Amino acid sequence: MKNNNNNYLNIVGIAFRAGQCSTGEETIVKDIQKSRAKLVLIANDVGPQTKKKLTDKCQSYGVPFVIVADDRDRLSNAIGKSQRVAVAILNDGFAKKLKSLLG
Repeated sequence: MKNNNNNYLNIVGIAFRAGQCSTGEETIVKDIQKSRAKLVLIANDVGPQTKKKLTDKCQSYGVPFVIVADDRDRLSNAIGKSQRVAVAILNDGFAKKLKSLLG
């Protein structure tokens, strides 16, 4: 299980460096609404309001999301930013790979 987590964080980092991610609550919501987000990853320590906002948006627009096993520090670290509680993946290939790694 440990390997999978590190693998998925590596993929998130690669996707981010490739410009295929968005971060920040407002940006992610916009990407969900514009059908750009293919998958939304949410840290396990996200606040209840942010979690509700993001999961509700994902559900109403049919965007898959995963509450990952890692906290915001590990998720932020994967993309080289600080205090990011969620990352939207904007590329089908990266989204598919992440879904397969995250089950």
